[in-house]
Amino acid sequence: MLPILLDLKYIKIYTFGVFLVLAFFWASFFLWRLIRLTSHKEEEIFDGLFLTLFGSLIFGRLTYVILHFSEFGFDILKFILINGYPGLSLYGSLFGGFLVLYGYFFIKKISFKEAIDYFIPPLYLALGFGKLGSFFSGVDIGTKTKFIIAVKYVGYDGLRHITPIYESILFFVGAYLSFRILFEIRKEKYPNGFTFALFLWTFSLVYLVFDKLKDTRLYLGGISFNFIVSLVMLLTGSFYFLYYFRHLIFQYLGKVSNLFKSYVKTNKSRSNQAAAKKAGE
Repeated sequence: MLPILLDLKYIKIYTFGVFLVLAFFWASFFLWRLIRLTSHKEEEIFDGLFLTLFGSLIFGRLTYVILHFSEFGFDILKFILINGYPGLSLYGSLFGGFLVLYGYFFIKKISFKEAIDYFIPPLYLALGFGKLGSFFSGVDIGTKTKFIIAVKYVGYDGLRHITPIYESILFFVGAYLSFRILFEIRKEKYPNGFTFALFLWTFSLVYLVFDKLKDTRLYLGGISFNFIVSLVMLLTGSFYFLYYFRHLIFQYLGKVSNLFKSYVKTNKSRSNQAAAKKAGE
């Protein structure tokens, strides 16, 4: 792992910081390309983007400090000096960012449900780059494993899971799929806000699955904070999709039921024929 990409004595360029810059650049470019397909004003959307980034940083840091209050206390300097006392909560950043963006759209009288779909593919892309950065910088450490795909982290004993790489791949796949679904939304095959709901569901699923494979986790009352939030979001999202696709589910269950009844009826008919044939003999 390479925490510092370039050391110029007076200036240090951190690997994770480089990947965050790449994440911001490519996600912003992707968002710009998508917004051009709409009637929204580009300057308004990007004003909302920068406010969202600021809100994400504040809420992500605040959530981390609250969960580690014993380490920070009421020391404001520790809260501000993120380089000396690093730590952010990704869930805090996401919820804070969405909250700020919702407030901004409300003020600008922009439909959050309509515009948010264009933010989701770039968000997946940014998360993918961010997870790559957390792997190469050694920020996100996997648990010990004997799995064939494993690496040695500096300062940690044994071979460990490449958990950030797994998450990164899934987020890149999410960027592609949400991009395709976005055009289905534009064709009115899905309702506005569908990719947003899908993002919350898939993100919580990824974090729930890989939470056990992370060595460094945030805890709330002895239980993983990310696990609790992921489980609540996953269950909520599952109920939403069950309700939204209820007609298709009932149709499918109806077809299965009819096939089962037909199968039972056919077997019963064959049994009766066989019994009648045996009685005739």
